[in-house]
Amino acid sequence: MKKSTYQIAVLIAAVAAVSGMGGYWMAHRAAGAEAMPIKTGNPATQVERKVLYWYDPMMPNQRFDKPGKSPFMDMQLVAKYADEQGDGAGVKIDSGISQNLGMRTAKVERGSFSSTVRAVANVQLNDRQVAIVQARSNGFVERVYARAPGDVIERGGPLVDLLIPEWAGAQAEFLAVLGTKDLALIQAARARLQLLGMPADLISRVEKSGRPQTVVTIAAPIAGLIQTLDIRSGMTVSAGAPLARINGLDTVWLEAAIPEAQAALVNVGGKLEADFAAYPGEKFTGKILAVLPESNADSRTLRVRAELPNRDGKLKPGMYAQIGLGGGKAAPSLLVPSEAVIRTGARNILLVTTGDGRYQPVEVKLGQESDGKSVILDGVTEGQQVVTSGQFLIDSEASLKGVLARLNTSPGADAKSAQMSLNEATGKIESLRDTDITLSHGPVPTLGWGAMTMSFKLARPEMATRLKAGDSVHFGFQERNGNYVIEKLDRSTP
Repeated sequence: MKKSTYQIAVLIAAVAAVSGMGGYWMAHRAAGAEAMPIKTGNPATQVERKVLYWYDPMMPNQRFDKPGKSPFMDMQLVAKYADEQGDGAGVKIDSGISQNLGMRTAKVERGSFSSTVRAVANVQLNDRQVAIVQARSNGFVERVYARAPGDVIERGGPLVDLLIPEWAGAQAEFLAVLGTKDLALIQAARARLQLLGMPADLISRVEKSGRPQTVVTIAAPIAGLIQTLDIRSGMTVSAGAPLARINGLDTVWLEAAIPEAQAALVNVGGKLEADFAAYPGEKFTGKILAVLPESNADSRTLRVRAELPNRDGKLKPGMYAQIGLGGGKAAPSLLVPSEAVIRTGARNILLVTTGDGRYQPVEVKLGQESDGKSVILDGVTEGQQVVTSGQFLIDSEASLKGVLARLNTSPGADAKSAQMSLNEATGKIESLRDTDITLSHGPVPTLGWGAMTMSFKLARPEMATRLKAGDSVHFGFQERNGNYVIEKLDRSTP
């Protein structure tokens, strides 16, 4: 029994020892794995990527010498690696970043460009159908009929009764002349009444009744909307005083603001179609009268005016409509979504995908634009993929690497300028070793850099033979094969 118990105890001790050794080995292996740098790819070609600096994609010109949170945005700084600098033909964006930003692309397609211009228009009164009602002679307002501004009145509808005393004597003379039966005198007397401002129907009533008519009813000369009615009972009015303004409603104007770039698509005298929310499914057609000779400097738009028949008075001033101007199909052209175009003011740029997360800014020549599509006259070919959203990140990367600046430079001139131009700044030497030098430098205006501490390469080791850490220097550098190489280094006064 004792021997059996002893064997069991030895077995338990052995298991514990083996477990302890296994735990120590696993812990040591895990610790070693945690300290080991992560490498990918073929072991024979594994190299450690060199970080040049960190930056905020939203503020690419500001560089940092260590990782962390951006002081500008609520995001982590992004590392810029040396192996990303070698390809000057475009920029490369990490696939994870582009996915998080929701970047979208579209294909450059060849299609028929619709020349129809879509816009929102509002109904206005036709100012060519305006009647001004005036007093023909001095008089008094005897009666104002039940009218008010905003009322719609029919043609011939009464507005006001005026008492005109000075007409009484002239009408009495006219009646006396009628008794002579002298046609010449009668014609002369009738002409005198007309010159005094009497309407023809009033003269006829005087002639038929044989009595003077000193009260005249002023009626609406056209049917339409009463815009103003500036009379009250008992008022004294003088000859030529405006009594009312009436605007006809047989036709109305539609006015729309269109971009300057689409003005060439508007055919003056052509047809216009309008849809009103108040009358779904019903089409209203009219005629384009003019593109008005004035431009809105703030919105860079032009006003287009059209005329529509106002059937049954359905169209009211102030109503809004969706309109289509122009029409027809143009010849097949290269089309891209308008949102893909980056307009800098000096040129128009598309960001073309070249594969493997790389994007190439390409300057293009724009044609017409309509319905969210832009015609590309030159710069890209059919089938290429262009970025339609998230361009701000790629644009900032391109500006950071000088890709956009090289769009206007020929290849030969680019190589020559790279040799001749240096980015110059002043700073202090922090450390110096062989061809490596670390400087705390001030702003670099040519690159838009702020003050920072970073490492450079020396073009020639002998450049720093008489310099040491702590010295103030003036230096000039340029980018070469992914490194910033100092070509000029001189001691300066602190």
